[in-house]
Amino acid sequence: MEKKIIKAGGGLVLNEQEELLMIYRRGKWDLPKGKLDEGETIEECAVREVMEETGATNLEIGELITIGQHEYFDRFLEEEVIKETYWYLMKAKGLQTVIPQIEEDITEIKWVIGKELLVCLEDSYPNIIDVIEKAGLM
Repeated sequence: MEKKIIKAGGGLVLNEQEELLMIYRRGKWDLPKGKLDEGETIEECAVREVMEETGATNLEIGELITIGQHEYFDRFLEEEVIKETYWYLMKAKGLQTVIPQIEEDITEIKWVIGKELLVCLEDSYPNIIDVIEKAGLM
């Protein structure tokens, strides 16, 4: 049986200091992303998910970096699925107050650059590292 493909949008969000916004969810450093809602574009999905998961506002969406895929067990559908995530570069303007979306199991959020980014990526997923590399951030 073919696995269901779930479309999602996500963001590599940089602030005015060129720091990358990372979230800590379920024991790993990750990037904000989520499922496409009916009736919205993939770009709208990416911006909405970043805002919901991080509390970031005043986002400017940029170019599509890559489309990634990973498999996981969806506890709502009770089956293995493929999440196809469209990753966009985003700019966060002005001073940002970020708040983790606890109901999505996000326990920490931070802006990282340089060595701190590399430390986070030691405890991340291979597909997240791939997206960051494709964006030219390391």
